[in-house]
Amino acid sequence: MKRLVLTSLLAIAVVFGANAQSKQPAAQPVKTNGAQAEIKFDKVEHDYGTIKKGGDGTCTFTYKNVGKTPLILDNARSSCGCTVPSWSKEPLMPGQSASITVKYNTNNVGPINKQVTVTSNAVNSKVTLHIKGKVEKEG
Repeated sequence: MKRLVLTSLLAIAVVFGANAQSKQPAAQPVKTNGAQAEIKFDKVEHDYGTIKKGGDGTCTFTYKNVGKTPLILDNARSSCGCTVPSWSKEPLMPGQSASITVKYNTNNVGPINKQVTVTSNAVNSKVTLHIKGKVEKEG
């Protein structure tokens, strides 16, 4: 009797385990050299220098797909709410260029030292962009 119960419990565990495995996300494709998108930025840091409060806090980071397949930016996330990145959600074909615009809120007086983390389907799937400088009070 104990053996029957134990066997039944084992069978149930196997069925539930197999079912749980089938619901897991599909494995990510293996990254191969030369057969994938690759992102290359013209610069990864922008220095505003010293700007006045309320001044133009916009900068642009240009990038190119130097890989062999379309590049798709999944996200561009800033380190705080005072820095807002915007970018195209469209795939970027090999050899094409595009840009990410970053807007910093210059009503915040003091040093600027922020990051924007860009994630994509590229071989180098995570790139960190930096902005720095200083915002001074007017007058």
